[in-house]
Amino acid sequence: MTTVTKDDVAGIPWWLVLIEGIALIIIGVLLLSYPGRTLLVIIQILGIYWIISGIFQLIGMFMDHTAWGWKLFAGLLGILAGIVVLSSPLWSSAIVLATMVIIMGIQGIVYGGIGLYQAFKGGGWGRGILAAISILFGFILLANVMISVAVLPWVLAIFAIVGGIFAIIAAFKLR
Repeated sequence: MTTVTKDDVAGIPWWLVLIEGIALIIIGVLLLSYPGRTLLVIIQILGIYWIISGIFQLIGMFMDHTAWGWKLFAGLLGILAGIVVLSSPLWSSAIVLATMVIIMGIQGIVYGGIGLYQAFKGGGWGRGILAAISILFGFILLANVMISVAVLPWVLAIFAIVGGIFAIIAAFKLR
């Protein structure tokens, strides 16, 4: 476990961390109160971000010619994904959330497998137990994608509220 010191965040003003914490709490409360509407807005903001990011990828391709093929691919994919998300926000919300759940499930299985390997190489029982739980949650997510999608707004809300509280505490420690 690592701790964040003032030297680690010396370039970040304390009030910016405070605003981030307040914004996270607001988003968390909105996700708890109006999960569907809030997710729809968040997904639309994500679509706008993908379009802007894709445009900047294409501009960056002309400024720096290294890996231009990947920049072209990433730029066109970002613009295309943004347009698809903005043109049909309801379907896009379901698809983006389902993709997130599938990625989290695969990630849980892979991280759990790595954790089990490390546990058998001398990492200890704690690591092995957490790895087994990670694998179990990964399979649960993959087996019940649509149920996981339905629960995801509340999980995100809890993480946002807890993260916002910690950000506010960190802001006052920075001050």
